[in-house]
Amino acid sequence: MKSLNLMVELLLINSMIGYQFFSFNPAQNEQSKFVQLLHIFSQLLVYTNGSAEESLSWMNELDKQYHFTDDEYGMGDFIEDLKKNGYLKENEADGSFQITAKSEQTIRKKSLEEIFGKLKKADKGNHSTFKTGQGDEASADTRPFQFGDMLEQIDFTESIRNAQINRGVESFSMQEDDLQIRESDFKTQTSTVLMIDISHSMILYGEDRITPAKKVAMALCELITTRYPKDTIDIVVFGNDAWSIEIKDLPYLTVGPYHTNTVAGLELAMDLLRRRKNPNKQIFMITDGKPTCLKIGNQYYKNSFGLDRKVVNRCINLAAQCKKLKIPITTFMIASDPYLQQFVEEFTEMNNGKAYFASLDKLGSFIFKDFESGKRKNVF
Repeated sequence: MKSLNLMVELLLINSMIGYQFFSFNPAQNEQSKFVQLLHIFSQLLVYTNGSAEESLSWMNELDKQYHFTDDEYGMGDFIEDLKKNGYLKENEADGSFQITAKSEQTIRKKSLEEIFGKLKKADKGNHSTFKTGQGDEASADTRPFQFGDMLEQIDFTESIRNAQINRGVESFSMQEDDLQIRESDFKTQTSTVLMIDISHSMILYGEDRITPAKKVAMALCELITTRYPKDTIDIVVFGNDAWSIEIKDLPYLTVGPYHTNTVAGLELAMDLLRRRKNPNKQIFMITDGKPTCLKIGNQYYKNSFGLDRKVVNRCINLAAQCKKLKIPITTFMIASDPYLQQFVEEFTEMNNGKAYFASLDKLGSFIFKDFESGKRKNVF
């Protein structure tokens, strides 16, 4: 009884306290100088292909013009804080700087925030479809019990409520027709291959196309690894040849003096997906040009003029093979030339996939919307 009285007294005291309001001080919510400079440093690392020294050099030049630092906190303090917080490591032999794994992850997070916005927290691995059934996550829907339903599917709250309504509290008993089953949603797991064109045209014509592509790739990788860890993602880059890179390699990705061997990229992507056990597979391809190269034996067949049917037909055949394997290809074409659109349309029609003629500033939102919408479709 004494403990009950004490509890009542505490509740009364708490109710008397109520809410306390304080004056708002903007300075308390202002980011520290280090955090502000770290954001700029992370952005520069993408443009400088992960070069810490080049990024710091650019920051010094920008500081002269825009006065990022002051007498209390200078660039030297920022460099020391980068090292102290594990973003930067110094080579003792020659005094050069390199970024760490923590910096690489920070770049991916910044790319995710910049392109996709700050996503709400969700349960890890959730890929819900609209098809209900026996699964991992309970939905809001219930239905009457059917033979074969599992014990753990019974919604006892609703079932007890039905029993009380049907037979009253005094003569309470539960019958089979009182039982309600809580529906659950199937979860889908997806294996994605992201293909990135690193041919020379990705930096030609006065437009940097590789940096937005890298940002999108890092953001998509961060999205999948943090929000959908049961999914898989592989990164394939293609120029004269095609090869896989690790997620950690993305900040350092550069464009080479390459032609565009789309066939090699598709073949490698298909090989990677063949090894994955997930039933749902897809390819995202970011490119700015037409296929211009094939490798036949040890020789390269190249033609940069127009659409070479020898090269194009190989691409179309691979699109058809992917269709048979139920691997949709979504092409994000960072170009608007009419004859390139004609190739993409032919390629997409053969695969029954999708194509976007995306501007650089909209590339991320296109990929995000397509990836998320794909997770909301029924899987048969």
